[in-house]
Order: sequence, then structure tokens, then C-alpha cells
Amino acid sequence: MQQKIRREDALDYHANGRPGKLEVIPTKPYSTQRDLTLAYSPGVAEPCLAIADNVEDVYKYTAKGNLVAVISNGTAVLGLGDIGPEAGKPVMEGKGLLFKIYADIDVFDLELNTNDVDEFVRTVKILEPTFGGVNLEDIKAPECFEIEERLRKELNIPIMHDDQHGTAIISGAALLNALELVGKSIGDVKIVVNGAGASAISCTKHYVALGANIDNIVMCDSKGPIRTDRSDLDVRKAMFATSRDLTTLDAAFVGADVFVGLSKGNVVSQAMVQSMADNPIVFAMANPTPEISYEEAMAARPDLIMATGRSDYPNQVNNVLGFPYIFRGALDVRATEINEAMKLAATLALAELAKKPVPDLVNMAYSTDNLMFSRTYIIPKPVDPRLLVTVAPAVARAAMDSGVAKHPITDWEAYQHQLAHRLGQDNSISRVILNKAKSNPKRVVFADAENLKVLKAAQQVRDEGIAHPILLGETAMIRQMIEQNSLDLGDTPIFDPRSPEQEALISRFADVFFQKRQRKGLNPREARKLMYYRNYFGAMMVETGEADALISGLTRNYPDTIRPALQIIGKQDGVKKVAGMYILMTKRGPLFFSDTTVNFNPTAEEIVEITELTARAVEQFNIKPRIGLVTYSNFGSAEGDDALKMSKAVSLLQAKYPDMIVDGEIQAHLAFDTDLLKQNHPFSKLIDEGANTLIFPNLSASNIAYNLMSEVGGADAIGPILLGLHKPVHVLQLGSSEREIVNMVAIAVVEAQGKK
Repeated sequence: MQQKIRREDALDYHANGRPGKLEVIPTKPYSTQRDLTLAYSPGVAEPCLAIADNVEDVYKYTAKGNLVAVISNGTAVLGLGDIGPEAGKPVMEGKGLLFKIYADIDVFDLELNTNDVDEFVRTVKILEPTFGGVNLEDIKAPECFEIEERLRKELNIPIMHDDQHGTAIISGAALLNALELVGKSIGDVKIVVNGAGASAISCTKHYVALGANIDNIVMCDSKGPIRTDRSDLDVRKAMFATSRDLTTLDAAFVGADVFVGLSKGNVVSQAMVQSMADNPIVFAMANPTPEISYEEAMAARPDLIMATGRSDYPNQVNNVLGFPYIFRGALDVRATEINEAMKLAATLALAELAKKPVPDLVNMAYSTDNLMFSRTYIIPKPVDPRLLVTVAPAVARAAMDSGVAKHPITDWEAYQHQLAHRLGQDNSISRVILNKAKSNPKRVVFADAENLKVLKAAQQVRDEGIAHPILLGETAMIRQMIEQNSLDLGDTPIFDPRSPEQEALISRFADVFFQKRQRKGLNPREARKLMYYRNYFGAMMVETGEADALISGLTRNYPDTIRPALQIIGKQDGVKKVAGMYILMTKRGPLFFSDTTVNFNPTAEEIVEITELTARAVEQFNIKPRIGLVTYSNFGSAEGDDALKMSKAVSLLQAKYPDMIVDGEIQAHLAFDTDLLKQNHPFSKLIDEGANTLIFPNLSASNIAYNLMSEVGGADAIGPILLGLHKPVHVLQLGSSEREIVNMVAIAVVEAQGKK
């Protein structure tokens, strides 16, 4: 289903904390007076003079080579139309965010208060010294065509109007693969294009560059097929005018092999699809409502291959598959333009990538283990980590081959390595977890539903299809909070364990609990009394199948929350100690920390079990664990109980699991510094890539480490994830944010999917 976004949530997202979505962060030290004299006067004079002598040194001494301008005048913003430059700014900031998270490209967004083409072009032109490239965005036709054409001629840096070329490049890849699957040649097929705006014209021109026969193309606008006998055509529409005797879109469909929709929703009927040739291809890309719905189209023609612009159906044509990586490749070779060869290279690279075996990380995101090139997988998924290392090199190579690269790449292996480490390998894990949760949402009990943050998190997971929330607490209070805060939780069930309405459940739960604990000092009266407490009631809902997972702890101490889970749900077979793990999202990728919440001072043998639990958890995210057992000592360099304990645990682990990448005892910084390891400890199992998983000697060390990383280091934290229980129960830290609660719910849902 289409994800529901509440107005209040969208406004809060943009307003809370620092307004907007972007900020400028220094990349050099600035803490001392010497740093400042180097950054500014007098030290800054030296790079200024060097650039004055050789202007190309601007790429060496400044951020120009990784800086793109996202420029708009707000005249064609998304589906909002001409809303003006200020109103368009949130979109431009959003585009900047996508550039950063997908390709590590920095962005300044510029909103120009002009509709005059000459003034727009001149403004961008005089800004050329600042930027390595320009992404034009949300400019209405026909001005967008003239602006881009003039800037490409007059500037010496790469320019691209993504609204035109992004969809063309992505849909072009999808079209090539769809045609391959149905055994048709692009030069022979009949194509109908509905829409004659910037995107439609650019797409059609791109298909011609890929080999489509222009005589086989019929383009339609709001007045019907564009024919040679029409007198209202501009030069761009006239390029695709047909002499065929067609007067309606319906007539154009008859016998067509391909339909490309870049118009508006619900303009294509099932009868029109049924009139197409065998094995038709339909790209209904109007957003958010396609020209024909996926369900209607597939019902009309089972032999159909279909793509849309939506993420909730197969074959999403999403511009994020293109522009970040196209600019990455162009910037890295200092291309003077983004030419047709580079666009074609991006298309071919995307098409080829879809035919390769899909990484486990991507399969996991879509709850499958067999995603492969087929009618429902003709283009890569946006979460695919290979996009950066596939598309960017293809674009860079095309720039070099076409003679527009000023800084050619000579070591392609080193370039691939550099790209792979730009964003941190597998750093899309949070998106993968959320996508996997959405694929099969489970029933999650919120034990602290009388808290506003919990209710907002429940609202979000419900709206996004991550989980089906169940709320525990006083019904009247929860409903009042929902109403006062304009939440919309619909028919979300609310259970109040102290309400007479729940007496039947209380009795059943008490009986089950007594059977579990009757030989551990519990009598029937005490069992019933405990069932009135929400953590016991919620854990019993999970144990008896009334729910799939429990989230609690936001307003209670950790031990008070974990005790009911241990007593009711219990540990997995063979597990003696449960443990807590945090995932910290860093620039180097996700880091996994254990044990962060449960065991105060574990023995060496307990460290082994904690490591086993953590390694299995990391593997569930399709990541190979590289484990460092950290303390204050490096391989016997210092004595002490913790050092000896961690050294013994490593010996036990290496004897038990010879293939496990685990080493220690080791200081935390050395676990990541592979060069230092190679110089001083070349025997270490961590010398190749360093650690991504740290096991700590005690609760104090681990708690301090993850809190410092989260609060001072700026790493996003997901956790604590409770390891070793039979069923998913996760205990939030006091004061967890709404976002942290949502992440924990997603983790719980994914775990519940595995338990099922």
C-alpha cells in the first residue's frame, strides 16, 4: 500500500532541532590557534597563490571537486507545480541529502527568484568557480530545455537536469532488460508515450539513442497523438510527430509493444492494455497514481511486464538509481560535461547489474532469497550497495573514452576500493531492516503506551506498514492522548490489564505462568497478581501467541523489564546467558557492540557465549562478523584480570571456531587500524579489514563506549537488541527517542519473521 504521511509528522521532521535537512561541517582540525591560522589568515594565502598559478589546483585545495549545486526556481516542483523558490527549498535540500547518503557528494542548494531564462543562465554561469557540477531541478518546460542546453555550452563543468535525464536513464535500463526477457528488439518494437513534458521528451530521445526507431514511436499529449498535421507543436514535440492516422490514445495502444506513461493517473484502461501486442511492456510512471494500477494491468494481461514509479510494486523506476552515481563518476574524472555517452553508459551499467546475482543484503530487504533477473526484477533495487561501485566507474570510463575527462583514472582497482569505502560498506543496513520489516509486519506489543513518544512511534510503524501495534495501558488515558495530539491510530487494539474486560485473559495468563514457575517459589495468587503488570501481561501475550514481539522499558528500569521476559519466554535452548547488543551506524559502516546491557562482569566462558550470540545476530543481517575482544592490553602487553580474561576467551573461541574472524585481547583503536596491526601484529586475524564487532570485558566499559559513540561521536544507535531469548522482546533504554523506538520495532519484527 502507499505509505501514509501525516502533515504534522512531515512538518515536525523538517522543523525539529536544527531547521532543514543540511548543514556545513568542517573537514579539517580547528581546535587550536595554529589550526585557525592555517585555515584562514595567514596560512590560507598559500593555497590561494597555488591556485592563482594553476587554476586546476582548486580541486586539490578546496571542496570544489566534491561539491554540486542543486539549483531551481521552483516553477515545477514535484507534483506541486509553480510554488516559488522558497517553497521549493525543502525539495532541493532533500535532493542534497540523497546525493550525500548515496554517493558522498556535498551539496549547496540554490533557489533562484527568477523566471527569466537569461537571468537564470547568467546567475549559474557566474557561480561556476564554486562548484564541481550542477544539478538543475524542478524547472518548468520549455524553459528547462533552453537553460540546460545553454549551460552545457557555456560552462566547463558537468550539468544535468535530472527531471529530464534521470527517468530516461533508469527507464532505459528497464526497457532493455524487459525487451530481452520477451525476446524483442528495441529497433522493431512499437512504442506509445503518453506525456510530452521534459521527462517524456528526454526519455523518448534516450530510447532512440538506445536503438528505438523513431518511426515506431507515437507520443501523446493532453490533446491526443502528436501528428504532423497539428499546428500547435513546438520544435521538441514536432520531433516525434507521426503521420499515422491516429486520433486517440486508445487507438495508439492497438498492437503496441511498449507503453511509457509520464502523464497523470488513471488514463489507461484494461481494454487498452488488452489491445497491445503479445508480451506487452507497460511503464506507468505517473506518481503517486500510475496511469493504470499494477493490479488492473496484471489482471488484464498476465503476459505483461510492468514498471511504476512506486516502491510498493516490482520494478520501481527511481531516479535515485542514477543521479548520485552519475555525478560521482563525472566528478571523479573532472568531466567537463555529462554527455550522451555517459548517460548511455549509466543505462547499460544498470541493465547489466540487474542480471547479476543479488547480494544477500538486498534479498534480506525484500524478504526473499531468490531475487533474480526476471519479469519482476528488471532494474536494481535502491538498497543495492553495488550501485556506487558499478554505475560511477561506468560513467567515469565513458567520460574518458569520449574525451571530456580532465583527470583520468589510471588505477581502477584503487578507484573501486575508494568508492566501496566512501559511505561505509553495508551502511544501508537500517534501510534494509525497515524494508524487510515492511514485507511481513508482525503484531508488536507496546508496554509503555501511556507515553507520547511511544504513541507517536506506534503511529509511525502503523502508517509505514512496519508493524501492527498493540497498546498496553489505561484505555481512557491513551485515547485522550491520541485525541489531544491529533494522532490517528484507528482501530489499534488497546489492552488495560487492570480492566475487568481482560479478566479472562488474566486468568488464562496466570494459569500458564503458574505452570512455568510453580517449582520456583510462585503460587497461583502471586501469578495472578503479576499478570496485572504490563511487562508480565505483554510478555505473556507474546508467549501465548496473542502477539509476536514486545517492546518495553522506556519508563522503567532495565532489570524490571527483562525479568518478566526471562521468566515467561525464557532463553533459547543451550543459552545460559542472554546478552544485549547495540548497532552503531558510522561512516565506516555498522559497528556491533556487546554486551552493553545485561552482564556486569562476565567470565571468560561467558564472554565466549556472548560472542557466539553476537556473531549469530550479525550474520542475520548478512554481514560477516569480524570480532575484536577489546580491553586496555594488546596481545599480552599489559597484565590484569580483564586482559587475562579476554585473552583466554579468544583462545577458547579460536579453538572452537577456527574459521571465525576473532582476535584480542586488543585496544579498541587498534581493532580498526589495519596498517598499525600489520606493522606490529601481522599474525592478527583482523589485519585485512579490521573489526566490525566489539566484545567488551564488562558492562561498564561497553556502556561507556556506546554512549560516547552515540552522544559525542554522532553515531546513530539501534538497540539494545536482546540476544538469546526464545521470542522477540526488546527493552528500550530510558528516554529513547521516537526514531530509536521505531528502529527497535523493526528489529523485533525482523526477528519475529525469523522465529516464524
